[in-house]
Amino acid sequence: MTVTQYQQTIGKEVSFSGRGLFTGQEVVVTFQPAPPDHGVVFVRKDLGGKEIPASIDHVVQEDRRTMLRNGKATVMTTEHCLSALAGLHIDNVIVEIDALELPGADGSAKPYMDVLEQAGVQSTQAPRRTLVIDTPISVSHGDAMVAALPCDKEQMQVVYELDYAEHKAIGHQLRVFDLEHGDYAKQIAPARTFVLESDVRELRSAGLGKHLTPQDILVINRDGPMGDNAYRFDDEPVRHKIVDLIGDLYLLGVPIQGRIVAYKSGHALNHELCRELIKQYREQRRTQLAKNNSLLDIRQLSRILPHRYPMLLVDRVLEVQGSKRAVGIKNVTINEPFFQGHYPGTPIMPGVLIVEAMAQLAGLLVGQELEHTGKLAVLLSLDRVKLRRPVTPGDQLLLEATTLRTRRQLAHMACRAFVGNELAAEAEIKFMLVDEEQA
Repeated sequence: MTVTQYQQTIGKEVSFSGRGLFTGQEVVVTFQPAPPDHGVVFVRKDLGGKEIPASIDHVVQEDRRTMLRNGKATVMTTEHCLSALAGLHIDNVIVEIDALELPGADGSAKPYMDVLEQAGVQSTQAPRRTLVIDTPISVSHGDAMVAALPCDKEQMQVVYELDYAEHKAIGHQLRVFDLEHGDYAKQIAPARTFVLESDVRELRSAGLGKHLTPQDILVINRDGPMGDNAYRFDDEPVRHKIVDLIGDLYLLGVPIQGRIVAYKSGHALNHELCRELIKQYREQRRTQLAKNNSLLDIRQLSRILPHRYPMLLVDRVLEVQGSKRAVGIKNVTINEPFFQGHYPGTPIMPGVLIVEAMAQLAGLLVGQELEHTGKLAVLLSLDRVKLRRPVTPGDQLLLEATTLRTRRQLAHMACRAFVGNELAAEAEIKFMLVDEEQA
């Protein structure tokens, strides 16, 4: 697969149907093209179009599968779909489903690869961002571990060691795979999820997978696959572990350049590593953005935001990702009028003004929605406000605003402010959207 430096989506809408691996529910999944910086977003058609971004921030921990939740909307068993998207280097797509769980099909990523290849992969002019592992990260639980290490080559290499020493039909398996230059479609995607015969009773007592037989899923006893089933590869179990790991790590929202080393890792550890990696990625982005030229300078901001001196608290906008995310800067100097009284001997930026700066950037982000043109974002409520460190003259506040939900007259945003790599403040902010003449 040729690696591209530009974001990709699919060429046309495609669908397929099946039953959920755990629930057995019939479900239709439809893939639709999406614009640059949209990311992978699941949409619950049966819940009125509720959106669930494929992000580590939305993971709900469940055994044996990856589940995502946004508000009351949930989608489960996303890992095979996400793995196929990673294998095809598809950055932006809408995944519409009409039930809780994605189709399980044969328990591999191959059915997703097949339907997405029918849609075709289409490149855009938007640059692709990448997490380049620069600091080793390792997480573990008991004797299981997974680590991310730097790699000089522009690739994501996975080294997975599976050890079922007590189960002779699986035993010890080791596989090394390069996502960028290996043949994912033939060597990894067809590998199916597997379950030990001893675990089947436990799953069924929990009400899961009751519709499955050894012909539908790879059930392994001491002699090997049960029923008329057979391994597709001699080391199919470890290959499937790589399928899951690639899918779970795609919850970062960007490709990885680095070496991923895993030993007996499952979904929970994969997610834990992903959470650590997203911290590293966000630190890298903040450093890059601080060095870049502004997307919007103060003159342009003054034409967009209604605020004026001394209440215009955003100096520059560095990045806007559609209506999803914005990054801006507030430079704090001793000339700020509030320092005359807060506090003259020990000047500290008032926490309410840090929150106000975050709210102004969030209001600008809300304004990116076409349906909100001509509307003002008026502060409605503040939740989970935390002031983490003092902000003093000479500091530069890096502001981040991310959209959680938007409706016709309401917007819900998550905001954070950093000084360097230190979190200075955070809050969830809700706005009421009103016509300008009513404000």
